[in-house]
Amino acid sequence: MLTVRSAQIQAFECAGWKQFENEMVIHSQAFSPVLCGVLGEEQLREAVQQAIKRALGYEFTKRGPIRLVIEMMFMFGSHFDVDPQYPQFSDILNTDGEQMFRAEQLYEMVTEYMQKVAGRDNINARRALEKLSSFARKQMQISADGFEVGMLEEMNRAFPQKVAFIGKEPLTKLFQRGQAEARKYGFTSVREDVLIATLMFAFGCGSTDDPLYPWISRTLKDEKIIDATARSERLEKKALTWLDHVLARPREGA
Repeated sequence: MLTVRSAQIQAFECAGWKQFENEMVIHSQAFSPVLCGVLGEEQLREAVQQAIKRALGYEFTKRGPIRLVIEMMFMFGSHFDVDPQYPQFSDILNTDGEQMFRAEQLYEMVTEYMQKVAGRDNINARRALEKLSSFARKQMQISADGFEVGMLEEMNRAFPQKVAFIGKEPLTKLFQRGQAEARKYGFTSVREDVLIATLMFAFGCGSTDDPLYPWISRTLKDEKIIDATARSERLEKKALTWLDHVLARPREGA
């Protein structure tokens, strides 16, 4: 279990925590320019701070391993370490072993994922976002009884490389978590289940409370929106706007 000890934080602060944080903010802007451009520096800094604390919780105290955790946050979502899509990450992080050895294992797995799933210059990932945008705009064909199977089929159409790499069982767990998360916000329709599960597939299992995607949590927690249907419609509209904004950017860095 991830636990951040005060001694770890104090030791890291003594080593120049604020300077390192500033460096990682700048590094993040270069690593993921599109997402960071949408976030703004204040929100980006919050995300970086959370990633650093998450890294410290796994006894990553050196610059390289912590930077890797920050980069993985952008690639897989801030909660990648507990995401059912990526059980291998959790296994590596929670195993006994020197931090550089575990970081190297993570790096090798991320490299394999990028080669087999994202593709050169992230071309597969970009095409997947385009297909997900189209999927969200069409009439829903998934039934309540066949939710998990239907989701697997639709996500396979959108991002076959990712589905093949991850496998059926982890994705089934993700879709089940998506349904459970939808219930927390009073969502009961299949379309609402699909919305939350798709956000988790695209942005990570913790996307409903991820500092990288504040528009999701703000919409879900907006007290001005009383009706659950109105809330889900607002969230769907914002998701499509976000996708349109990202897909309008040049391919480089997308």
